[in-house]
Amino acid sequence: MSRDRAALAAFLRSRRDRLTPAQAGIQAFPGDRRVPGLRREELAYLAGLSTDYYSRLEQGRQANISTEVLDALARALRLDEVERAHLHDLASPGPRRHAQAPANQRPDPGLLRLIRTLDHVPALLLGHRGDVLAGNVLVRAVLGRPLEPGTSFMRYLFQDPIARERIINWPEVAAAAVATLRRESGRRPHDRALLALVDELRTTDADVARWWGDHTVRDYTSVAKRIQHPTSGALSFDIEIVVSPHEPDQMLIVYTAEPDSPTARLMPLLASWDADAVPSVEPGTRDTAS
Repeated sequence: MSRDRAALAAFLRSRRDRLTPAQAGIQAFPGDRRVPGLRREELAYLAGLSTDYYSRLEQGRQANISTEVLDALARALRLDEVERAHLHDLASPGPRRHAQAPANQRPDPGLLRLIRTLDHVPALLLGHRGDVLAGNVLVRAVLGRPLEPGTSFMRYLFQDPIARERIINWPEVAAAAVATLRRESGRRPHDRALLALVDELRTTDADVARWWGDHTVRDYTSVAKRIQHPTSGALSFDIEIVVSPHEPDQMLIVYTAEPDSPTARLMPLLASWDADAVPSVEPGTRDTAS
């Protein structure tokens, strides 16, 4: 079974396992149940497919799958919009252009200009693999690392002990990051650098392996961050994501705080305390595939 078809089969099984007949709106078929959710024949019935055809899908033996079949499965499995898009990506993997994705991602000039105007809040520019393209003084002060262009924010999140120390709600933030990596891997099944990063993180971190195994998918969304800073104490941020129409694979992550909140009042002090302690980093174009 190809890697593409194996990913599709695993996703279908995971979504089928989580949905009971009652949740799907049908009576359970008679007989002993050996699965936590729907049986294959029950899902096939809900989607208007033969059991043999659906079995071929889960076994990776069905080469071509129509849009109509995928939409029927998405409805039967009660997938949300992100899961539906992920199902389509897995069934019809994109062209192999991502196999040769450029190693050097150049930061979008408009997003860089925007970062320079955001000196009062933490801001970080990431590429599609979570590669750091640029960042300001405050984001480095809040997260406790220089985060130089070309480094991996995903490796910081999962392999740097300071991430777990600083981010109070680390499990929530980290689980969301894994879900976005899975979404990206569906979009870019031939991006070797992305797949190597996922394999590395799954091998070295039990949490990543566990979250990856549940097949949750998310687009990049706002997940609030609660930070425990060694000098400023507890900080609370909402996260906003800005995407340029010219570079949709780049995301400007902005840490926002309510006006006049304790966190907002601490930002000027934090910038002055940490400007010298954490080296300033200019946006660069170092190899972001490493």
